[in-house]
Amino acid sequence: MKIIRFLIPLILLSLQVQAFELDTSVDDEIRKNYNPSALEQSLPVLPKTAPAKYTDSSVLPPKSLPISQNPKPQIKVAPLQYKSNFDKSTAIRIKKGTKFKVKSNAYLADTTREGARFNFISLQPVIQRYVTIPAETIFKAVVTNSHPPQISGNGGLLEILVDGVSVNGNVYYANAKITKANHKKIFVNNIKGKRQYWKGVGKQVDKGDRFYQKTRRVSRKLANNPIGAIISPIPTVVGMGAYAVNLAVSPITAIGAKGGRVSIPAGTEFEIKLLDDVYLER
Repeated sequence: MKIIRFLIPLILLSLQVQAFELDTSVDDEIRKNYNPSALEQSLPVLPKTAPAKYTDSSVLPPKSLPISQNPKPQIKVAPLQYKSNFDKSTAIRIKKGTKFKVKSNAYLADTTREGARFNFISLQPVIQRYVTIPAETIFKAVVTNSHPPQISGNGGLLEILVDGVSVNGNVYYANAKITKANHKKIFVNNIKGKRQYWKGVGKQVDKGDRFYQKTRRVSRKLANNPIGAIISPIPTVVGMGAYAVNLAVSPITAIGAKGGRVSIPAGTEFEIKLLDDVYLER
């Protein structure tokens, strides 16, 4: 038994020694045919470059991407080609403050994209000293801002700028704002949909009132018999509680209400007012 215990470790040690016996004949063959030092000398020398240094803060890599303050894409409005190569000292001058009744030649809405162009056509002549601006004079206009109805009861928006007037095939510079749309006064040149916030408050209160009226009817029916008369006040009390809850939450629920739309068909009558003098070639 002792002999067996002695032989087993001896056999294991001999196996490990055999495992580390490597065949180096292939390496010897490679050394005969190739010179490793000659291979290293034949490799091209890599160019030496100085490490990159950032001396100017403007070329430093950004720590993070810049965040746009105005995520809404801005649409650049293509300027009109105005006729300007004439003597303004002898030109026809239309005074600022002059108003024109016009009609639109296109459908307009709060979904009309910014930069969309259309025309106003004057409905009647405007007479000034030494000059008469005839009917059907074309005023060039562009949509400068728009958005559909928003939450909190804010209605749709349409902002229009008149930036030119066409006379005898030429376009002259003009700067005018809209003062009336469909015979209604317009403030700060904004055509807005009706604000629906308070309407949303009223709708929520009406829900509570309708529920309260139902509970009152239930109480009256219960009061018609002796047994029901005992519990008849309960529906009314529940209805009063529901009405109070709807009244309390109505200012909060109305925030989600959207305002009115802006939709103006073609041919609608407007009034525009010049903010600057307009000069026309004689």
